[in-house]
Amino acid sequence: MSNQFPSSRLRRLRQSESMRSLFQETEFSVNDLVLPIFVEEETSEYVPIEAMPGVLRIPESRLAFEIERYARAGIRSVMTFGISHHMDATGSDTWNENGLVARMARICKDTVPEMIVMSDTCFCEYTSHGHCGVLHDHGVDNDATLKNLGRQAVVAAAAGADFIAPSAAQDGQVQAIRSALDEAGFIDTSIMAYSTKFASSLYGPFREAGGSVLKGNRKQYQMNPMNRREAVRESLLDEQEGADALMVKPAGAYLDIIRDIREASRLPLAAYQVSGEYAMIKFGAQAGAIDERAVVRESLGAIKRAGADIILTYFAMDIAEQGV
Repeated sequence: MSNQFPSSRLRRLRQSESMRSLFQETEFSVNDLVLPIFVEEETSEYVPIEAMPGVLRIPESRLAFEIERYARAGIRSVMTFGISHHMDATGSDTWNENGLVARMARICKDTVPEMIVMSDTCFCEYTSHGHCGVLHDHGVDNDATLKNLGRQAVVAAAAGADFIAPSAAQDGQVQAIRSALDEAGFIDTSIMAYSTKFASSLYGPFREAGGSVLKGNRKQYQMNPMNRREAVRESLLDEQEGADALMVKPAGAYLDIIRDIREASRLPLAAYQVSGEYAMIKFGAQAGAIDERAVVRESLGAIKRAGADIILTYFAMDIAEQGV
């Protein structure tokens, strides 16, 4: 006899809040979250990011204060992005041992040693052209950029970064960084690869946050959002090159990719709920169209349900202060 209605009634397990909680399959906590932060040098003012309500550029002079505040709230990890006032054609400030990349990592670790510091490893915020590497007539020079990524990674590791997080979307970047770190003696410094990073329209608000001067786009080196098989291939290549953790970026519109990679790899998997995803929730709530608190938790739960172990989200402090 088949077990179907009326003998099978799935509503039996949904009768009360206690019953629903008992049988809930997916959960997340603040321990699963990483807070991305924007740090600006040579300023004493917090700068509101209009496209990301509630998010501020942090003046470098206040970074220690903010890291302490995050730690008290329960945040265990941050991803650092710098707003540089020392741009040039190659982003050379990123491999200056006293440059902004190094100073951010150093301040974070000196202030709260147990805070896990992930150093975004790229050049777009440090180059005068806004691209993610060495720019030649034909576009970004992949192999020349690899050498500079290695330099930046070593500087960040020496300053105390726990994770190097390459987001430049260059072929071979994980292998190049792993080799540079190992040669410099940083064999225990981990790599969280932006292993499947799409050329997404959802990054728009980030451009304001990071002070981007980019003209054109990054479609030459970031992934086509319509490619699913290639997305898995990208992450598996980074695994083979020595990544310690993988990442899908953006997250909410790419839950199928998160699931595909989760099934294809045993490495820890992160997903980045990007600035456009954050902004849509914020502005939708401001318009009265949605319940922000509920949608934030539903969206993060969906990312976790799809297979992410770690979620990078600008809502991390809200979760830390308000609870799940």
